[in-house]
Amino acid sequence: MGGYTKKDLFLAVDQGGHASRAFIYNSEGKLLAQAEHTVETFRPRNGFVEHDARQLLASVKNSISDAISQVDNPQDLVSAGLATQRANIVCWDKQTGEALSPVISWQDTRGHELFEDLKPSAVEIHMRTGLFLSAHYGATKLRWCLDNLQEVQSSLKKDQLCLGPMSSFLVWHLTQERPFVSDPVSASRTQLWNISQNNWDDELLDLFGVPRSLLPDCVPNRYKFGSIALNEGSIPLVLVTGDQSAAIFAHGKLDPETAYINIGTGAFLSRPTGSSYVTGRRLLSSIVYQQDDEPQYVLEGTVNGAGSAVEWAEEAFDIKKLWDKLPGWLKKVKKPPLFINGISGLAAPYWIPDFESEFISEGNVKEKVVAVVESIVFLINSNISETSKHVPAPKLILVTGGLSRLDGLCERLADLTQLQVHRSCETEATAKGTGYLLAETPGSWPKKEKGKTFVPATNRGIALRFRAWEEVMLERMRDK
Repeated sequence: MGGYTKKDLFLAVDQGGHASRAFIYNSEGKLLAQAEHTVETFRPRNGFVEHDARQLLASVKNSISDAISQVDNPQDLVSAGLATQRANIVCWDKQTGEALSPVISWQDTRGHELFEDLKPSAVEIHMRTGLFLSAHYGATKLRWCLDNLQEVQSSLKKDQLCLGPMSSFLVWHLTQERPFVSDPVSASRTQLWNISQNNWDDELLDLFGVPRSLLPDCVPNRYKFGSIALNEGSIPLVLVTGDQSAAIFAHGKLDPETAYINIGTGAFLSRPTGSSYVTGRRLLSSIVYQQDDEPQYVLEGTVNGAGSAVEWAEEAFDIKKLWDKLPGWLKKVKKPPLFINGISGLAAPYWIPDFESEFISEGNVKEKVVAVVESIVFLINSNISETSKHVPAPKLILVTGGLSRLDGLCERLADLTQLQVHRSCETEATAKGTGYLLAETPGSWPKKEKGKTFVPATNRGIALRFRAWEEVMLERMRDK
């Protein structure tokens, strides 16, 4: 277990779309302290989704400080890890550290107009990066900043500009050494990183018009990033990764026969493929962890409209405290209408960025909200089917994330896939996975948890609705 003792503590920081959280675990994986500070999301105009960089950084620092204040022996903290939203980007000044742009969210699609000229290179981009041409990744966002933000342009002229993944900005500010580096998981989500070379790709940099000199150096996920200062002493930051990449390690060693699904703002399906990446025509190939020269990959499907779709419904129908009402509605509504879910753009396995959401049939508000939840299940099922074309079909589904707390969602997923769906007691998986990697993947951690298992039942209704939904989706694909 990396030579750790029983008194050793680990600090895991999870910077998410709604909040920054800090967790402290002991060497046996027991949670000892946690703290949270919310993060505001701004949508100044259509397609723009961003956070205030100063506020976001402050939320991270305050969460760390609050969590540490809850333990009696902060001197026993041996290491820290940071997990962030993978495709968020930011620009900042290398001298002062001042943010020159907002933190532009992965949900943001402001750079989509650049794609017309890039479409001839779409297949080549997928082969080089494992990603599809999409405004959700960082390259077009970085290009937009260079073209449109005066402060960025001014800093570039002074040779003081830094830009890249949000994780690089946070590492620069959190550590005393101020390194300008990026882990491979975050770098890969810029769509400028080559999955086979494990570094920035010169041809892609030229294609998107992003100078290499402005980007951080690529280092492994486990690396000596620097030290986070405390009131007394410091903690070495030795791990930086993506939130979804950390989440799949919450259950311990990766199992290629398991489908890992983390359902938060988006839903992310991961099928481990070991040290070799597998390319799927309609799926992502992603690096999830690298220590030294040993990478680990997954075949990945993504659903943009998960928690964000539920939030959309809450706002569209002006429902107060929808999250409190959802469990009961999912239990009572048996025949919801169909909802075609293009919230935040339609991702795998369809890849239509400007897909229009709509209800196909009529229903009351309760029924329509349940239809939105079922659309998430339908999209997840489509991704599971797509991954099974390239790797063996899974024998088990492990779900984590805030939306997985809904029994009605998990039951529908089990019935539709005819697979057991297991939900651990601890649904917030990113921090637990970060802690597991910090402790250097001990065999005894995490301990087997009871959790809750949803056994598939015969559910003719959801099977029929899925087939009808799939027919509509195929028809829309032909129209595109």
